[in-house]
Amino acid sequence: MPATLEAINEKVKKESAFIPELIREMEKVIVGQRYLIERLLLGILANGHILIEGVPGLAKTLSVKTLAQAVKTRFQRLQFTPDLLPADLIGTLIYNPKDGEFTIKKGPIFANIILADEINRAPAKVQSALLEAMQERQVTIGDTTYKLDEPFLVLATQNPIEHEGTYPLPEAQVDRFMLKLKVGYPTRDEELAIMKRMATTDKKMTVNPVISPDVLLKARKIVDEVYIDERIEKYIVDIIFATREPKSYRLDELTPLIKYGASPRASIYLSIAAKAYAFLQGRGYVVPQDVKTIGMDVLRHRVIISYEAEAEDKTSEDIIKRVFEEVKVP
Repeated sequence: MPATLEAINEKVKKESAFIPELIREMEKVIVGQRYLIERLLLGILANGHILIEGVPGLAKTLSVKTLAQAVKTRFQRLQFTPDLLPADLIGTLIYNPKDGEFTIKKGPIFANIILADEINRAPAKVQSALLEAMQERQVTIGDTTYKLDEPFLVLATQNPIEHEGTYPLPEAQVDRFMLKLKVGYPTRDEELAIMKRMATTDKKMTVNPVISPDVLLKARKIVDEVYIDERIEKYIVDIIFATREPKSYRLDELTPLIKYGASPRASIYLSIAAKAYAFLQGRGYVVPQDVKTIGMDVLRHRVIISYEAEAEDKTSEDIIKRVFEEVKVP
């Protein structure tokens, strides 16, 4: 191992020491759902927003709230409803008739961790109000633009089984989420542990803040230093291009199934997320398996399938699995 790589490795081992403690604190409340916990940490380390999809009762909201308590940040839960307005989210100008001046009333978006609960229940104009905040980390009210404090993370949830009274997220909105997670049911043993822990009238559970936002921001800088070999970077680009030009990768059968391949944002996010995942494992370098592990979460909402794929009952996940099977690993 080269000296510089060894130094990065040691730095990562030292700076990622808070991760097990943070996970333990979250597991005081959350039973199982290790995949969800790890991906939430990955998102906050990689400075990327997360869309969480799962049926009701799988601790999606509870996990986000627990993370905010453990990181000692300002947390806001926004319940998205059909009557919500953009001003309810970002704030508005209020006219004061006494002095004839307008004053700014900042909205709940001015926090560190935002839980956009059931995001697809609000109309498009409200969903779009999040776009500037998510991409530019700023909000414009009237003629004034306000920078949002770091860390700033939007964690949105949506329910996949109810479509009545919902407004599907447009592709431009979905693409701004670094990861889309699909949360499944717990195992039998986990279900039993959940029942024993949660079947009580007293729902109070104490979560102690184990790290400050400064520690998190410092960890992000180390994530940027994590080494990624040029061959792995080319592997990431090959994966993305295989979703756009399947024929070039001997995936002719996928051509009629893909309407749009992954955008350049996908290659950026896949690289950053791979580095953050390596950091979570206490490693100062990325291996191909890191890319494979988080690849589905980065790509499942970026590959848009055709009507033919729908007719054949194929999903974007089926297509991405074929891409990972076929693209040569360095």
